[in-house]
Amino acid sequence: MNSDQHGKGLEIKLPIEIEQYERKIYDLKQLIEISKGLNSTLDYNILIDSILLTCMGQMQLLKAGIFTKKEISHDLFVLHRNYKGFEIDHSLEYGIPVDSALVRFLESGGRCYEMSEILKMMGDDPSLETFKIIDPCLIVPLKGKGRLNGIIILGERINTSKFLESEKEFLLNIASLAGIAIQNAYLFELATTDMMTGLKIHHFFQNSLMEERERALANKTPLSLIMMDIDHFKNFNDSYGHLCGDQVLINVARLTMDNIRQLDLAARYGGEEFIILLPNTEITEARAVAERIRKSIEGARVECGQNALGVTVSLGVAQFDPERDMSNLNLIERADKAMYLSKEGGRNRISVLT
Repeated sequence: MNSDQHGKGLEIKLPIEIEQYERKIYDLKQLIEISKGLNSTLDYNILIDSILLTCMGQMQLLKAGIFTKKEISHDLFVLHRNYKGFEIDHSLEYGIPVDSALVRFLESGGRCYEMSEILKMMGDDPSLETFKIIDPCLIVPLKGKGRLNGIIILGERINTSKFLESEKEFLLNIASLAGIAIQNAYLFELATTDMMTGLKIHHFFQNSLMEERERALANKTPLSLIMMDIDHFKNFNDSYGHLCGDQVLINVARLTMDNIRQLDLAARYGGEEFIILLPNTEITEARAVAERIRKSIEGARVECGQNALGVTVSLGVAQFDPERDMSNLNLIERADKAMYLSKEGGRNRISVLT
């Protein structure tokens, strides 16, 4: 090869290498921004949403979902309710046992897998049934410290093109960042959640109420509070035992969560008392929420031994008043006073303190 030919070879090769380096730099910048975004919140549901929307935006996807454990000790990876696009049968629980062949397979590998690959490698293994029902295109393991912490599932792309190997590697990097963020959020969740009921603890509620009061004051938006107490709970415990009492607390907490928005906050205030923070909510709307909760609890039954037991609740509603509620205590006391009016008025009712 003469010098002219050699020079031409360099001219062809150099731009390709520059383009590759530029692509890597761009990807690294993207990952830094993604990391900042994922670590900007400790709210578990918001984080899950961010992970899925990041994957969908980066890869131009129509569908995305994630399997995570409900608790660290839980024996299933369950499809999180914030999935996007997939058609789901809500009568089924989409779960994958942590000791399944599928989980072991994903833990042992260090890459993403197309659904067709997994089917080819694992055949008719029973642990694949959940994936066969949902039918994702790509499976991305969320790994941390050599263990599987979750599974991202992705559907088809908008342009129907296949995933390149470089894109799969990029998704693995996103999954690695997501795994760290999920672990941090989960530890925060453990520290701020009442383990029996799944509601927030008293201290976390007080901090949240202070922040929401400041936000309502600054934005001139409404804020309401519901205080709730289980009627005759001591008598219930004495008659049926503490295990049945615990089941009632768990059931009341679940029904409460089922009847509020994701942005609302329900907490265990103490014993059998619960409190619900409703941002951007007028008192008339708050009363409607309280009534929905009351009716839901009144109509429910808890299986305890051979008994199907029911309870009722008394509720009090108050709205934040900037002129009177100079502290958390002022607003809580007014909601508490309204709740005791319900108790004095016969229980299983709602009182509103205007």
